Amino acid sequence: MSTPIELIQTPALRASSPANDAHQTAANKLGESARPRHPEWIRVRAPIGENYTRLKGLTRALNLHTVCEEALCPNIGECWGAGTLTIMILGDTCTRACRFCAVTTGNPRGVVDGQEPRRVAEAIAELNLTYVVLTSVDRDDLPDEGAEIFAETVREIKARTPRTIVEVLTPDFSGRFDLMQKIVAAQPEVIAQNIETVRRLTHTVRDRRAGYDQTLNILRAVNEMDPTRVTKSSLLLGFGETEAEVIDTMRDLRAARVDLLAIGQYLRPTDKKRHYPLMEYIHPDRFKFLKDEGMKLGFRYIASGPLVRSSYKAWEAARLFPDTK
Repeated sequence: MSTPIELIQTPALRASSPANDAHQTAANKLGESARPRHPEWIRVRAPIGENYTRLKGLTRALNLHTVCEEALCPNIGECWGAGTLTIMILGDTCTRACRFCAVTTGNPRGVVDGQEPRRVAEAIAELNLTYVVLTSVDRDDLPDEGAEIFAETVREIKARTPRTIVEVLTPDFSGRFDLMQKIVAAQPEVIAQNIETVRRLTHTVRDRRAGYDQTLNILRAVNEMDPTRVTKSSLLLGFGETEAEVIDTMRDLRAARVDLLAIGQYLRPTDKKRHYPLMEYIHPDRFKFLKDEGMKLGFRYIASGPLVRSSYKAWEAARLFPDTK
């Protein structure tokens, strides 16, 4: 049975107004709960600019999927404008159904594009990227859950542009260390696996096949397989977690020797019942507090703010790799 969720909001953070109340009333008639209007610190600019247009054209021409688009990332204009993107491999249909995620859920029925590693590497070479992030949907329909394609994509990138720093945000591979070993052997500089939320809310927010300890164990195993790899994880806030639970989660990540952390605001993708309700908008001051607390625990780098996502400004971590400059 799921743990009951308590709505914890300070009066200053409540998204309540006559307009919002009317918005909620209309949604209630449809049997859905409406998202409150975003506070001022959530505002983002529409994506425009030469680099944004160029990257959009290239991803279309090479038939590449980006998590920036599939997950409705609020930072797409800023990141693409800076010439950086997160490429999503292994298709655009995920076999899991995490309640915070906008990516399409379904059964890909074992379909894999064997040419994708080459196409992705060619695109990165054409862009001459210093830092690239690779991620993927979960592929529980495949015997190796997509690990070999993931590893081959890293190898192809390294063969064409050896100075490109590669960060991979992988599935949990059902906790199988043999599959994660394939990724480690391909030698990406950063290996990320997102814990997403606190222990108490894991089985409410994430797909039931995911697990809090499963994620920690994968991250710990990466460090044991190759201590020279940098590890990373990410948290979303606004599900109804407490500050103490977030700090406990950061402690657990550090106990698994995780180096980098991203902390951001959960924004409900749609008003549909399958998507977890937004319980609270977190004020920027609280993000700063959590970053300060995390740095005290020994993280090498923390990105923390309302619009931060796992890959947001990932290129800033390039300063951790001076030999690539």
